[in-house]
This record gives sequence, structure tokens and C-alpha cells, in this order.
Amino acid sequence: MAQTKVHSLFTEFDINLFKAGKHYRLYEKFGSHITTVDGVKGTYFAVWAPSAKSVAVIGDFNFWLDTEHHLNVRWDGSGIWEGFIPNIGKGSVYKYKVQSSHSNITTEKADPFARRCEHPPKTASVVWEDEYAWKDKKWMKNRKKNNALDAPYSVYEVHLGSWKKKVEENRFLSYTELAEELVNYVKEMNFTHVEFMPIMEFPYDPSWGYQLTGYFAPTSRFGYPDEFKFLVDKFHENGIGVLLDWVPSHFPSDDHGLGYFDGSHLYEHPDRRKGYHQDWKSLIFNYGRNEIKAFLISNAIFWLDQYHADGLRVDAVASMLFLDYSREEGEWEPNEFGGRENLDAINFIKEMNAAVYEAFPDVQTIAEESTSFPQVSRPIYDGGLGFGMKWMMGWMHDTLDYFSKETVYRKHHQNDLTFSLNYAFTENFMLPLSHDEVVYGKKSIVNKMPGDEWQKFGNLRLLYSFMYTHPGAKLLFQGGEFGQTSEWDFDGSLDWHLLEYDVHKGAQSLVKDLNKLYKKEPALHQKQFSPEGFEWIDHGDHENSVMSYIRKGNNEKDNVIIILNLTPIPREKYRIGIPKAGTLKEVFNSDAKKYNGTDNYKNKNLIANLKEWNGRKNSIELNLPPLGMVAIKYK
Repeated sequence: MAQTKVHSLFTEFDINLFKAGKHYRLYEKFGSHITTVDGVKGTYFAVWAPSAKSVAVIGDFNFWLDTEHHLNVRWDGSGIWEGFIPNIGKGSVYKYKVQSSHSNITTEKADPFARRCEHPPKTASVVWEDEYAWKDKKWMKNRKKNNALDAPYSVYEVHLGSWKKKVEENRFLSYTELAEELVNYVKEMNFTHVEFMPIMEFPYDPSWGYQLTGYFAPTSRFGYPDEFKFLVDKFHENGIGVLLDWVPSHFPSDDHGLGYFDGSHLYEHPDRRKGYHQDWKSLIFNYGRNEIKAFLISNAIFWLDQYHADGLRVDAVASMLFLDYSREEGEWEPNEFGGRENLDAINFIKEMNAAVYEAFPDVQTIAEESTSFPQVSRPIYDGGLGFGMKWMMGWMHDTLDYFSKETVYRKHHQNDLTFSLNYAFTENFMLPLSHDEVVYGKKSIVNKMPGDEWQKFGNLRLLYSFMYTHPGAKLLFQGGEFGQTSEWDFDGSLDWHLLEYDVHKGAQSLVKDLNKLYKKEPALHQKQFSPEGFEWIDHGDHENSVMSYIRKGNNEKDNVIIILNLTPIPREKYRIGIPKAGTLKEVFNSDAKKYNGTDNYKNKNLIANLKEWNGRKNSIELNLPPLGMVAIKYK
């Protein structure tokens, strides 16, 4: 049994930080690193396996036999195995063969820190390095402004495998093809950011990427790691931020993955009540173990550092926060204070956010969190979890529920739309219409709408108009922007041929222009997370299903007045109270011809008069289009 050459990238300081859970750049030490020792080029390997009796590197360079390249366990009790193998390098395929000291069980594991993985269904790791020369210096220098909470923040959520396919070849677009087609499309649509559903390596396509095994490797389905960097670079070159979906909430139990890594519960919590996800049949990290915190925080930092990501959307935060999440009585154990909160997970989340914002103060972390847990997007020093934003799931559910109702009944449910403004400023909210809302029989967004085809698309235009003028950042899943009629199919492609039809082309044009309006009008973004940025005019006209409000910017002259007609009945000479006398202009009308609207209810020569209305001294008459939104402002 041959031992590898003794060599280490770890200092005593590294080991102490790792044990304390405070080493946030572990990817610089663990994994496989091409290096030179005593004048010989080769690869250094390091893996954490404290319960292992032996660890060998097996691969295409030793016929996958564990007789040649056994790693050496460190003397310091860290549980790290390491060693140098000469004359192997970039492209070498390998796994760790781990024999447990608890039993005679031997497993073959992929490298938790591998920078590249084999194309699924193959599961080995690949020695990798690249010398990618980033060209986004200008973006990185200025992105603080683009990522700021008072900047327009509209996100196009994308599943890379199903956005568009080369149909004739029945294959995905590659990272380099996406760097042209997807980048150009997102730019044309005026989105400020793109968000990728998980691109870290995963073995099972139907998991959509949420069952990760390669935490430090972009999936090989679409190309090489440096080609993914090229894709990010191209977005930055075109002034578009890149958010990555990040999954610290659970991981699959695939044989080659993190589960039971060294024959012990190394990454997962040993108590099944805290270590197993019943909904997803997956394992849960042991957030109370220092080394696991360091692993996960290093992973978050890695994508921001090595891939220039502009933010992380953190998946399934609610499942991490609560010990009783999706569990019945008796299936969970209260914390030391008798509560249901997972204190270890809460501490981990706070540490993660603190580490991310300390290293990268110009990014955003965004929580997908579906409960009323307080202060998710508030600073840690103020008792919060430290996220930059939180998904507004309540708004999403209430709004889709309202818009699914036949218009004749809406007068009884207007509170569904107005309720969100009661809590809109308790968090920095992002309004999501995500992939989760267009699968599993929920229908596509447009097919949630009632009525005939014209009414469905009128409702769709109105829904998006409400979303873009409601306080908060925005997120729209691929296909929603042009009224994809079928549910999302992760294995297919969006139905781009629908754009041959006016109704779909009109919806796409509307979203393009709403993004433009959101950017152009300071009142729609400058105070989007502050109660100072919103004021009701009238939310009580249930009988007509009309509501009106003011969005406010830093300067009064920028204020925009929004009026929504939530029925297919046009309202001519509809009066609303407004702040002061003056002449106003229409800056947006969702019923315009280019959006496939009627184009019959425009507003010109808007002059306020001294007629008291809605408790205001001045008022104005407007023509409200059917299922339409009108935005006006003072000249």
C-alpha cells in the first residue's frame, strides 16, 4: 500500500480557523490543487474524513485501484487527509475511496471541493484549474450602485436547461451559446438582473438542481467552469447582475455525495429529527458543527469570489429556521428554551450573512422564506438574520388568488390586493412570480387568469403592472414575460413560437416597457422598501374594483400616481383625488396597442381642478381602460 508524498497547504492557523468554524476560504486548501513539489508537477489532495481508517485517491491514473495513492492523516486531530501525487494534473478524473474506522464499509466519494465534475450520470470529480481573465472590472467597480436597495432591481429567473433548446439537435444551449442568446434577450427585455436556478453540479435532472452534490463546481451539462465564467462576464459587460440560487438547506443521499461521508454522520445531523428532510427525502446539514459552518460559508464566498456572482438567493430558509418544519407532533424536539426555532441554523445564517457582507459589501443575499419569522432582512446588530431582501410570499399568494377570480366577484375580495401594504415595509421584500407557481398542476401564470383569451391577457398585463408599481424588488420566471400557456417543463423548452401571435408579443412588450418604466421613474425604486415611498389615494372603491395610490421618490416632482381598473368594464371620467393642482401627463397605459390592448382609453390634457375628492382638495378625471393600469405624473 503506497502512501502519497507528505505535503500540505494548511498552516496551523488554517487548522485552528477550520476547527472554530471561522475559515471562510476553505476552497483554497481542500480539494485538488495543481502544484509543484520538489520540482515535480502534480496534484495535491485534501479531504476531511475524521472517522476514516484510510483514504485513497483512485482515478483514471491508477486504474481506479486503492493500492497506490493513500493519503496521510494529519497529526493535529483535525481529521484532514492529504497528500501529493506527482505527474497528474488538469483533466484527471478521481474519487476518494474511504474506509470507515467504525466498520469495514468502504465507499467511493466525489470530492466535496471539486472545481469540476463529470457529466451526469457519471459521478467522479475532475482535477481542474483555469486562468480565466475577467473583463468585468468596470461592472465590479460600480456594482454597488446597481445592487443598492434604492436601485431598480428586476430579476429574470432562468432554468438554463429549459430556457431554450437546440431542438433539431435535442440538446441544451451551452454556456457560450447562452452568453450570446440569453444575455442579449435579458438585455433587450430591460431586466437588471438574471437569477440562475442552481447551477452547482447535481445528479438528477428532475430535482431542477436543488439536490446538489458538487457544491464548488458549475454543472458540466453546459460546458466547462471557465465557460460559465465567460457567461457571467458577458452579463456584466452588458450591465446585468447575476444571482445564483444557493441551497444550504439540504443535500441528497446519493452514494457518491456528502451523506455518511466517512462512515459517520459527518455533514448531516446525526439526529434524524434534525438531519432528514421528509418532504424531499434528503439530508440536512449539522449547522451546529463548526466545520460544517465553515464548509457552507466557504461555499457562499466561493461563488462570489471565484465566479463574480452579484448575490445569492438562499433556498428554503423556512425549513432551516424551524425544528417542526413539515413535521407532526412527536417528530421533532424543542430547543433548549422549549421553542420550535432551530438555534444552530439561525446562528449559521447570521454568520453566513455577516461573512458575505464583510467580504462583499456590494452584493445581496435574498431569502426564500415563507413564514412570518421576524426581521429576516434586518441587520444582525438589530436582531435580524442579516439578509438583504426576502421573497414576499404573502403578496404572491394573495395576488394570484385574487387574479384567478372571475372579475364579477372581485369587489368582494379587494382586501386580498390591499392587505400586502399593511406589512410591505416590515422587510425588504422582493415580489416573486417564480418557477414554483407554474408547475405541478398550478397552471401557467396566464392560464390562472379568468375569461376569454383577451381577458386572460388583459389580466396578465394588469397583474404585471400591479407588480411593477407595488413597492419592492421584482422577480419573474422565464416564459411568464410572454404568456407561456403550458406549465413549465424542466425537460423541454419555452414555447418561443408563441411570439408569432399578437397576444404573446404584446405581453412581452409590456414587460419590456415595465422594466424600462421601473428604471426610468425614480419614484418606483428609490423608496421601494420604505413607507415614505407609498401613499394610498383610494383602496376602498370595491364596487368598481378600482384602486389608486402614489409612489414617491426623493423629490416630489418624481412622484407617480397609479390607477388600476380590475374589471373588463372601462371607466370613463373616473375621478380621483390628487395632491395638488396642476397639469399631468400619462406616462404608462397597459391598454396600449403595442401591448395588444384596445388603445381606446388614453389620457391627454390632464388638468387638476379644485374639486374635493378622496379627502383631497384637488382631483382629476381619467379614462380607465378595461383590465388596465394608468400611470400619471405632474408635468
